[in-house]
Amino acid sequence: MSTWRTLERRADDLVELAALNGSGDDADPGIEAGLSDEYDAVLREYESHRTALLFSGEYDQGNAILTISAGAGGTEATDWAEMLLRMYLRWAERHRFGTEILDQLEGDQAGIKSATIAVDGRRAYGFLRAERGVHRLVRISPFDSQNRRQTTFALVEVLPEVEDTTEVEIDPDELRVDTYRATGAGGQHVNKTDSAVRITHLPTGIVAQSQNERSQMQNRETAMKILRGRLLEQRIQEREEELARLKGVHVEAGWGHQIRSYVLHPYQMVKDLRTNVETSNTGSVLDGDLDAFMLAELERVATEQEPTAA
Repeated sequence: MSTWRTLERRADDLVELAALNGSGDDADPGIEAGLSDEYDAVLREYESHRTALLFSGEYDQGNAILTISAGAGGTEATDWAEMLLRMYLRWAERHRFGTEILDQLEGDQAGIKSATIAVDGRRAYGFLRAERGVHRLVRISPFDSQNRRQTTFALVEVLPEVEDTTEVEIDPDELRVDTYRATGAGGQHVNKTDSAVRITHLPTGIVAQSQNERSQMQNRETAMKILRGRLLEQRIQEREEELARLKGVHVEAGWGHQIRSYVLHPYQMVKDLRTNVETSNTGSVLDGDLDAFMLAELERVATEQEPTAA
């Protein structure tokens, strides 16, 4: 609280000094320059502290696990999922965050059916939690010989990375562990050994899998990390939904919750349906320029506003 009082006092002092200095020919140029510098400094500090408030959640400062799943639509959908994967990898590069693909299932002809990546960096989860939901693409499909406009969807899920096993206790007796042969790129072990691991949490039905590591033990460790994140995310979502119900806010989840449209034809526009933030620079967005969308959604949530009608 003292930080905000200090900023308020500095702002009040600026107003008083500006009034004393006068304006036009009566103003002292030296004092005016100093006032301008102080104004810029106060504004920068205000914006910095204001942004920090958006990342006050329990796990906002930590790493994230992001999963992209293609919707219905065959090759068009798997290609869109791969475009989203590239977009988030580029976004992570912009922030100098580390990334690792934990699991990836290739599409039948192109793209990916799903991918799970770890994103390591300060506030990775805080930023990426704004991306949870369904992302919609409208374009002329490069896979349609008749050049028809296609609409397709992909689901983005974001989990906090849980390193402390005591935070999410899992009873080994409540797990079903299946092994199978990995598919796709990954080395000589692919399709020769049962190195891939799928773990099912029986009480909730939550599934986590990994096939990108070279050994079954490594894949099991990775799958357990994903499972802990999903169980923690379920707990967080249940808490958020209960608070929303108490406030009388309508809660939508899963595939029904479309958050953003990416239109590449007949015009160029990316629009967030929760905040109405939009841009015609679709190329920049698909290249990872996402912060404006993320911060607007985090601010909407922080100020407890309901999503803007589409």
